[in-house]
Amino acid sequence: MSKFTEGSLFFKKRVGSYADGWGEVTDENRNWEDAYRDRWAHDKIVRSTHGVNCTGSCSWKIYVKDGIVTWETQQTDYPPTPCGVPNHEPRGCPRGAGYSWYLYSAARVKHPLIRAQLRDAWRRERAHHEPLEAWKRIVEDPQTRESYVKVRGLGDLVRTSWDEATEIIAAANLYTIEKYGPDRIAGFSPIPGYSMVSYGAGIRYLSLIGATPLSFYDWYCDLPPSSPQTFGEQTDVPESEAWYYSNYIICWGTNISMTRTPDAHFMIEARYNGTKLVNICPDYCESTKDADWWLHPKQGTDAALALAMNFVIFKEFHLDHPDPYFTDYVRKFTDLPMLVCLDKRAGKEAYMAGRTLRASDLEAYAQAGNSQWKTVVWDEMSDAPAVPQGSIGYRWEQEANEDEGKWNTLEIDGETGKDIHPRLSFIDSSDEVVALNVPYFGDESIPLFPGNTDDGPVLERAVPVKRIKTTEREVLVTTVFDLFGAFLGIDRGIGGQVAKGEMDNVPFTPRWQQDITGVRAEDVIRLAREFATAASTTKGRACVLMGAGLNQWYQTDNAYRGIMNILMLCGTVGVPGGGWCHYVGQEKIRPEAGWTEFSFAQDWVPASRQMNATSYFYEHTDQWRYERMPLSYMRSPLADAKRYSGTYIDCNLQSVKMGWLPTAPQLDVNPINIAEKAKASGQTTQDYLVDALKNGEVHFSLEDLDEPFNWPRNLFVWRSNILGSSGKGQEYFLKHLMGAQDGIVGEDLSAEEEDLMPELIKWREAPVGKLDLLVNLDFRMSTTSLYSDIVLPAASFYEKNDINTTDMHSFIHPFVKAVSCPWEAKSDWEIFELLAKRISQIGGAYPERFGSVKDVLLTPLGHDTASELGQPLEVKRWYEGECDLVPGKTAPHIVEVERNYANIHDMFCSVGPRLSEHGGGNRGIKWGLDQEIKELGELNGTMKEGVAQGRPKMDSDIAAANMIMRVSPETNGSLAYNSWDFVEKQSGVPCKQLSEEHRGDKLTFFDLQIQSRKTFTAPDWSGTENDEIPYIAFWQNINLNLPWRTLTGRQHFYQDHEWMRAFGQEFPQYRPPADQRALAGYQHAADNGHPTIMLNFTTVHQKWGIHSTYYDNERMLSLSRGGPTIWLNDRDAKAAGIEDNDWVEFWNANGAMVTRAILTSRMPEGLSILQHATEKIMNTPASKVTGIRGGDHNSPTRVVINPTHMIGGYAQLSFHLNYYGTICPNRDDFIWLHKLDSVEWLDEEAETEADILTKRIVAKDC
Repeated sequence: MSKFTEGSLFFKKRVGSYADGWGEVTDENRNWEDAYRDRWAHDKIVRSTHGVNCTGSCSWKIYVKDGIVTWETQQTDYPPTPCGVPNHEPRGCPRGAGYSWYLYSAARVKHPLIRAQLRDAWRRERAHHEPLEAWKRIVEDPQTRESYVKVRGLGDLVRTSWDEATEIIAAANLYTIEKYGPDRIAGFSPIPGYSMVSYGAGIRYLSLIGATPLSFYDWYCDLPPSSPQTFGEQTDVPESEAWYYSNYIICWGTNISMTRTPDAHFMIEARYNGTKLVNICPDYCESTKDADWWLHPKQGTDAALALAMNFVIFKEFHLDHPDPYFTDYVRKFTDLPMLVCLDKRAGKEAYMAGRTLRASDLEAYAQAGNSQWKTVVWDEMSDAPAVPQGSIGYRWEQEANEDEGKWNTLEIDGETGKDIHPRLSFIDSSDEVVALNVPYFGDESIPLFPGNTDDGPVLERAVPVKRIKTTEREVLVTTVFDLFGAFLGIDRGIGGQVAKGEMDNVPFTPRWQQDITGVRAEDVIRLAREFATAASTTKGRACVLMGAGLNQWYQTDNAYRGIMNILMLCGTVGVPGGGWCHYVGQEKIRPEAGWTEFSFAQDWVPASRQMNATSYFYEHTDQWRYERMPLSYMRSPLADAKRYSGTYIDCNLQSVKMGWLPTAPQLDVNPINIAEKAKASGQTTQDYLVDALKNGEVHFSLEDLDEPFNWPRNLFVWRSNILGSSGKGQEYFLKHLMGAQDGIVGEDLSAEEEDLMPELIKWREAPVGKLDLLVNLDFRMSTTSLYSDIVLPAASFYEKNDINTTDMHSFIHPFVKAVSCPWEAKSDWEIFELLAKRISQIGGAYPERFGSVKDVLLTPLGHDTASELGQPLEVKRWYEGECDLVPGKTAPHIVEVERNYANIHDMFCSVGPRLSEHGGGNRGIKWGLDQEIKELGELNGTMKEGVAQGRPKMDSDIAAANMIMRVSPETNGSLAYNSWDFVEKQSGVPCKQLSEEHRGDKLTFFDLQIQSRKTFTAPDWSGTENDEIPYIAFWQNINLNLPWRTLTGRQHFYQDHEWMRAFGQEFPQYRPPADQRALAGYQHAADNGHPTIMLNFTTVHQKWGIHSTYYDNERMLSLSRGGPTIWLNDRDAKAAGIEDNDWVEFWNANGAMVTRAILTSRMPEGLSILQHATEKIMNTPASKVTGIRGGDHNSPTRVVINPTHMIGGYAQLSFHLNYYGTICPNRDDFIWLHKLDSVEWLDEEAETEADILTKRIVAKDC
């Protein structure tokens, strides 16, 4: 019917009425509603989730129509919580609901892309040469190599085929392996918890070819080194449901209400129970409005606030009026009763804190197994020293030392078997009182951060001691408890430079911190008392919620350890509703054992190269060349300045030589040639390499890292935006690693700065453009894609199968493939399988070159292995002649791995024999896998031929997910039950009952498609999973007396390693932010008539971005200001003549950026915040300082590394990927900022090379 006809019948539509004529019934066409119905119609609903590292790990319904994702909503079928506790659902946020925009956006990478200059060179060479020769001719010809390197970031990405792209990549990898070594190839991908198969596929490929997987959480600076230092565990934390059980919550340095949207309700709902919520944050953030009380210390001064709370709680609840619960807790579960030796200070009538006393020091215990690793207490019952069970010396070599069943925290002497009662203090039973010197840094000042008091750099305290006769001499010892009281300066009536009360301006009192933080002393006293009282009343149900905000400061350990001390002093750790609740990203890989074995190809190879990313990028982006912060800044005034001289890169090299940290590349020779040279010399590989290192024939590559042979050559990036959102020191990446246009404002060290030059690293002319090839896998055109040589189109989260877990809850989620990949995109699994196939094809064509390759690896002294028993008492350096080079003890392990590159694909797609031969395990716990391997063969089928004949197949992403879950006790109840056998034998404590409930349950990928499932209790995580309480980290330690994986087997207040003491970190300190010397001389770099102001520069998560990565979303941009913005205090802005939404430019020696300004009184004066992550493709004008487009939020930053994070081979202070190693904080940055009258977009057509050449000729003639 036509509209005209329909309109003419308008008055005939009425066919009846109702409600006494107030309503009418009509007969009319309602086809107009079809459009609305069609908008919400769908063919199917698929369960999936997002992998954006926001910690949410939310289960979503994905609606599909005609093969297209139309929309998504939250799932509401989570398993229920205990009666009376709020449920987890609905989980999700508006940012997650906007994710489907990316699938069909203009930002989508649709086809394989390659830099045009590289494509042309490849096709030219490939027309006449086989792949390896073609790649060789490209990268060994300087002009050809420069043709594509110098234009990175300047466009010219063109379409290529999968066949051509994978051939180039495989050829580049094999050429690099043969020419330089496989360790010159690296890969960076973050956060496996949010998509384990996608992460693991790339790492598995790298591990099989011998390349170097890089860590990520230390690079993101999300996981604090203080967690391993204190707990021997990296951020095992309670799930969010546990907050509801708390009686007192401090939200410290995290914006839970915005960044943890799906879980924030637990924090809010806890208040209905009467729980008090305190927010500690310098700015008025979203969480503040939900709090009962807001304390706002000056940014970067949290350590001072925490130390003042330590003072109050220790004085009032442990000394003046000891709380029985607190006292019992710290005696059993912390190192406070342990004995510490005091060292005489040269030339002074005073002592310094030394190492902990060991069984090897005492005549009665010296012959015990691992006696140098068994710590000592003073037993009240016998009034004599005793060796309590549970220290790390009881963990390893149990059978040989007759120590089986002794690795527990029961109060028993491990050598005599007698019951003991450790003494906490010698205050009433000391032999004498001595002066104790303590390093102090709180009087240091930098611009914007004044210090307090002139008491430094050494404080004089007093401590009660006992005299003990050791096997060598008489020593003075005290307890950690007494040492801590002396450190805090609490007056105990024994003299020293102490405070009689909280209001004395003496380090580290509440009054002292007031001048540093700006928080009133009375408020600190009140907060400390309230928190401790709540914990005492509820037996530990008080907690601190944290994020990475504090961890982004260079002195992060001081703030974190100060807060952890509060939690330990109040007996909260391991208690439901209590403890340290730290959340950053989806860091918790619950089926960690299977994920590790899958990712690092442990089913096929005995070892893989692993590298901490912070040191890697600090070195290879040459940020160390610009290091103007002297090592003396970190060094303790009590340390030997001669022994601890040099620079931060020198410390890193020493750490590598002693086997503490890994390095990549490893040596200045190709590692695949070492075994052949050893054979020719008639030596074993290990003996040959030991001799070669000692006599200087072979060196660590780090000693000359800018020599071209020691450059990294190939880099893979996937699931990441390393040159955008996470590129700390971005401009250094662009210049030295990429060879691209950069915006570095300053210069590297000059000859006049000899005192800042490295002592152990060879100085060369700064290289530009080290990488031969950068390959990026992404589904969007990110900043990293702009600079890549090859970009491979990857699947989005709705286009692949995978699994996902988080630390916010105990569920495991699936990604389920809702739609096929559009255009030519492939999943990460498919891409790396394709690369494995291609490298096998090319490598297989040269059996004489790649058929039997003996690769020699150097691996560090790893945590949770017997090699964490490295050097027990003092650091000895083999390279200085202080000891011999002993692999696995004073130097790295030397491991030989045989590789056949023709077999990479078969190995990639199957479960290898090492799991059958050696079983599985995690964190030092071992279990058999015969049954599981048999089940995987039945589930996935077996390989019919080749090197993997008879082994279970793993030829799809679902098969890989099933493999991870089947060999992990968290998802295999039978394996969980059996894995406790090892723990019970090791600890002598019954544990199996924890897994009895799920003994017959074995999760598969299909199970997860039906409903998200809760994981099972297993020994490699410290909590328990049941229907009565939420997951609580360290519940096992408290309730089963299982030890922490630390030196003492207990939680640590005190750090006794020689380097910790040398750098003033035996106890947490307050230090102002690091002065990187990035401002001096640059204030007038771009004067334009407007005032220039100095500000502290920090970055945070934003509300209108999908976590820290996806900012270029039309919906997110529409809801925000549509581009990069910097938040300023309104008074600071007024001083610079800046109004809201003005364009501003800020800069320092590291780089510059142009953004709009947001003015607000929520910000404290002196602080600026730029919300990440920005992208160079989104509203990025030119900088007047640098003259080029850019930069981004990482441009004003530069990495600075900390020597205490380089320690290894020492109990909990040992390397493990993403556990312990250098981190790269970036909140100690300062900028100059001024207003811009106009901005330049550089949107004119780019000049051709011919135009540029013509200008150069004309300029030369003139």
